[in-house]
Amino acid sequence: MTRRIIVTGGAIIKDSQGRILLQKRSDYGDWGLPGGGMEPGESIEETMVREVKEETGLDLVDYELYAVYSGPRMMYTYPDGNEVVFVMFLFHATADLTGKLGADGRSLRFADANNESLQLMFQFLEEIDLAVVNKVQKPVFADLKEATTGILRR
Repeated sequence: MTRRIIVTGGAIIKDSQGRILLQKRSDYGDWGLPGGGMEPGESIEETMVREVKEETGLDLVDYELYAVYSGPRMMYTYPDGNEVVFVMFLFHATADLTGKLGADGRSLRFADANNESLQLMFQFLEEIDLAVVNKVQKPVFADLKEATTGILRR
C-alpha cells in the first residue's frame, strides 16, 4: 500500500459542564474527536468548521488553535489496509448546543447524512478510556489529561 499524507482539522468541543464531545466513527469503529480531511482550496479553519458541521450538525461560534500533531505517532493503517500519515490541526471550539442534547444530557442528537458518526457523546476527561480511543488520537487525549502545553506535538 502507498502511504498518503492527510491534513486534518478537528475540534475539542466542551459543553457547559466541561465535558468533551467524543465521536464514535464508522470508518474505524473507535472513539475520537470530530474532524476530517482538508479539501483543495480550504484553509485549515474552514476544514475544521465544515467537518464539525458534517459530523455533528453543530455550528461553531468561536475557536482557537490548540495544537498541531505530526510525526511517527500519526501513522495509521485503516481496516481496509490503506496507510496514511496525518498532520492534525486541533482547535478548542465553542458550539451552540441549544436544543442539541438528548434526554440523558450527554448524547448529541444528530444523524449525519454520510453515517460517519455512529455516536456522539460528551464525557469528562477523567472518564475517557484511552483503550477505546483511536490510535492516532491517543496522544491528544494523553496530552489533555497531562495538561501538556505547546503548539507543535510530535
